Amino acid sequence: MSADALVIIPTYNERENLRELVERSLCQPISLEVLVVDDHSPDGTGELADKLAESSPEVHVIHRSAKQGLGPAYIVGFSWALAREYEFIFEMDGDLSHSPDDLPKFYEAIRNADVVLGSRYLNGIRVINWPLRRLLVSLCAAKYVQLITGMPFTDPTGGFKCFRRKALEMLDLQAIRSTGYSFQIEVTHKLWRQGMRIVEVPIIFTDRFHGTSKMSPRILREAIGMVWRLYFQSGLRRNPREVSPETDKDAR
Repeated sequence: MSADALVIIPTYNERENLRELVERSLCQPISLEVLVVDDHSPDGTGELADKLAESSPEVHVIHRSAKQGLGPAYIVGFSWALAREYEFIFEMDGDLSHSPDDLPKFYEAIRNADVVLGSRYLNGIRVINWPLRRLLVSLCAAKYVQLITGMPFTDPTGGFKCFRRKALEMLDLQAIRSTGYSFQIEVTHKLWRQGMRIVEVPIIFTDRFHGTSKMSPRILREAIGMVWRLYFQSGLRRNPREVSPETDKDAR
């Protein structure tokens, strides 16, 4: 392993998007590798991932036996990364809604942070091809999370992130309960509560052109309930733990 960064891409039926996503990620002017975590996609995404790995040593693949959800896929990916020597771990959707061209921006920002969040709403709205209803739901969800948890981030539900190794090592990965998109909220909240330095960078989000969204009413219900669970877990606090200057210095 020569790269110090790993991009984790969970997939389920993303064959039409995967090749472009992987190739564009590896073309960026930073040292990185890619890990595809496939949930036994019936459209052949896993087989394509294997072919990409055969032709490029920078591509790795984990096959899971069935569709088990976004959260468990990332936990498997995080565990795999932490068992190796990657210093920076990215998470990124598999449908090209997140642009690989933004990876260098995250790579630069993580130098002075523990976690970098890609924001669709920082200093304006940058969402392409979403219907108004879905945009309003997303904006309301962000405000809902802010109001209940106290987290100040403009886009706490987004899935384009970069973690410093130290941040992920502070998580009890097996204690994370979310399986859907509430995983994003839960992980960010746990790290924010521990006083991790979290920054946002603006991104342009483009809705998928191929395949279908994995959003469902069950996933929405999980997210709504998770926010309250996190609030009570934090003892009704709406502010993070303070970090001592010594701890902050060590994090750098």
